[in-house]
Amino acid sequence: MNKQEIKTSALSFFDEGYACSQSVLLAFSKEFNLDDRTAKLISSTFGGGMGRLREKCGALTGGFMVLGLKYGNTLPHDMDTKLHSYSKVHELNHLVHEKYGTTICSELLKEHASEADVAQRKHHKIICRHVVGEVAEMVYDLIQPQNIEY
Repeated sequence: MNKQEIKTSALSFFDEGYACSQSVLLAFSKEFNLDDRTAKLISSTFGGGMGRLREKCGALTGGFMVLGLKYGNTLPHDMDTKLHSYSKVHELNHLVHEKYGTTICSELLKEHASEADVAQRKHHKIICRHVVGEVAEMVYDLIQPQNIEY
């Protein structure tokens, strides 16, 4: 899938009602032969800034999961792979922070939506949907072959 298809897929999942984290992971799941049910379950508790704690943005944590699928380690003492995957997480975190000034769900909401908007769940269209689409694009760019460091 190309970048636009990934973004469209993530937004489609979000529009269906999936959490930000689920939407991003689901957009990439087929790329990694991850079945949708497993992807939905793994990412389900990361929405709302991790279980609606309003901590780390759910779209971003979904992106971290994709980076783990691409770059993560499978051997416990493979520090080179582990550290490389962490560098990708840092890179994505930096890109989102640079774009929005924060990676914390509650801060994103305060900046872009009123308390009334959040209470009426309007924040999804005001800010969350945009972040889901942008994070999906950023992740796509980070996992492309030209971005693999040797």
